[in-house]
Amino acid sequence: MSVYPNAPGHRGVDTSIAAANALQPKLGRLHKSVLGTIRTAGNQGLTGDEIAVRLEMERWAVRPRTSELRRKGLIRDSGQRRPNCTGKKAIVWIAA
Repeated sequence: MSVYPNAPGHRGVDTSIAAANALQPKLGRLHKSVLGTIRTAGNQGLTGDEIAVRLEMERWAVRPRTSELRRKGLIRDSGQRRPNCTGKKAIVWIAA
């Protein structure tokens, strides 16, 4: 059995575990999509919200993928910040 970041994280609650298990078969495809989108942006990078818009996904589905990709060493924090949909500053991710 895979563990985070190669498997979706959960909080140890039955509903959270079930959601993570349901996501597992799609995780590789999601990682590739998010990573490819970040790579395409180059040094400009993308926030989680910007990735979600480009992939036409919900931001709550994208943001955990950036954490997983960061833990795998595939993306990194660019040091830049841009506002997210709430107006708060968000990390701009670039390929490692």
